[in-house]
Amino acid sequence: MRTDTARSRLLATAVLLAAAAPSLRAEEPLSAIDWLSQSVSAPATAPVDPAKPTATSDVTPEEVAVSVIGAPSADAVGLLSPQVTGLPAALWGPGKSAQIAALISAERIDSLPALRGLLLTLLLAEADPPADAGQTAQLLTARIDKLLDMGALDQARALLDAAGSRDPGLFRRSFDVALLTGEEDRGCRIMVESPGLAPTFPARIFCLARSGDWNAAALTLRTGQALGHISDEEDALLSRFLDPDLYEGEAPLVAPKPITPLAWRMLEAIGEPLSTATLPIAFAHAELRPQAGWKSQVEAAERLARAGVIPSNLLLGLYTERKPAASGGVWDRIAAFQRFDAALQSGDRTAIALALPDIWSHMTAAELEPAFADLYGKRLSALPLDGEAGQIAFTLGLLSPDFEALAAARQPRDDREAFLIGLAKGQVAGLTPPDSLARAIAPAFIDHSPGEDLTRLTEDNRTGEAILAAIEKVERGVQGDLDGVTDGLALLRKVGMERAARRAALELLLLERRG
Repeated sequence: MRTDTARSRLLATAVLLAAAAPSLRAEEPLSAIDWLSQSVSAPATAPVDPAKPTATSDVTPEEVAVSVIGAPSADAVGLLSPQVTGLPAALWGPGKSAQIAALISAERIDSLPALRGLLLTLLLAEADPPADAGQTAQLLTARIDKLLDMGALDQARALLDAAGSRDPGLFRRSFDVALLTGEEDRGCRIMVESPGLAPTFPARIFCLARSGDWNAAALTLRTGQALGHISDEEDALLSRFLDPDLYEGEAPLVAPKPITPLAWRMLEAIGEPLSTATLPIAFAHAELRPQAGWKSQVEAAERLARAGVIPSNLLLGLYTERKPAASGGVWDRIAAFQRFDAALQSGDRTAIALALPDIWSHMTAAELEPAFADLYGKRLSALPLDGEAGQIAFTLGLLSPDFEALAAARQPRDDREAFLIGLAKGQVAGLTPPDSLARAIAPAFIDHSPGEDLTRLTEDNRTGEAILAAIEKVERGVQGDLDGVTDGLALLRKVGMERAARRAALELLLLERRG
């Protein structure tokens, strides 16, 4: 434990250094995401408009954008080539970066897994930058922020690595990802290697302590206090982080608002961890680390699987890792899953038929049907199951990645099944839609032209914007806008996103997603 004399010497040294210390005042984060930390300060640049943008497509003529021909742009960075995505290289065409960024940043219902998957593909696509793209990486930043907002940390990290930039704004996002995935030492190493990133005092102090240089960390804290760059709230947390023994027996700290990844990580380090259940979904990744309890890991994995940003096999591994420790809630879901998995492994069709309705009710209640279908849809469709179990297996097959092949092998038992099978094949002409939603879906797969706004975007070669607007229109259909469903699905088919359109249509009919 440091003595008061030592602390006084550190404070005195801090005061002497104050005049020569660089200005490290934290600025408002560029992102519209509330939790994005101010771990690293960034120079002022043109941010994405944080006003709530509407993902509609009222296109108005604008002036011609001018940019340097041949100049490289980080906005072109992507992980998926046009050959993989099926999207054109000129995805954004003559669109304006600010408008595209606003469409990407727009709040969405995010209820249909197929559309979330399509949005992920769009965000990760390698494509020519917009016509007005410069060196600010505005579109790349908006894409990364949306990935973080969706909880897709692995994808965001890969995109940041591909960008290879030491831009302070991009590094701040990379540092947040590192903090939430247990790779903070990597983030600190990059910070030390690139002093131009201008770390804030809390980030610098955290990294100095992580490296074992506690004296330098304490000196930096006192310097920050002397310069007025550390708030009382930050001071309380950093002081406990550096010397927790001094505060033994005191009441826990009041959690700062907003909770940033850096604050969350330090609270965990001093033994005052916060549950991530009520925090933005990106924080759930922190619960997947080995030091988290099994229940916390399962609940975090369920949350991330529901968002479609982790492999379904990760959820399978956690569900079957050990026996439930109690009953109720997630424990009952784990027990039902294990009973079903054991029945399926045994090959006993009677046991499978008994266990399937139980686990299906649990998966439906937790909105984990797509993940469950991804794991078992193909295997169950190959079994001769009757009654309720047979209907569930049919539904799982249509929700699985193999929906088209599985539907082709099924003989319809009624008009509803015939329509679903035809939809999986993209052939619904002459079939009877079973309800009003199906009647809105059917024209999109026959001969329907998207609305004027979407058509104008495609005619202007602004394919990416058209897809974003179509996603929003289909999602609104969950809330009852059936005209939007027809137009949105028709647009997706028009631009070659046939598979995504079929999966979204099937999910509209098979999943109960009404907000």
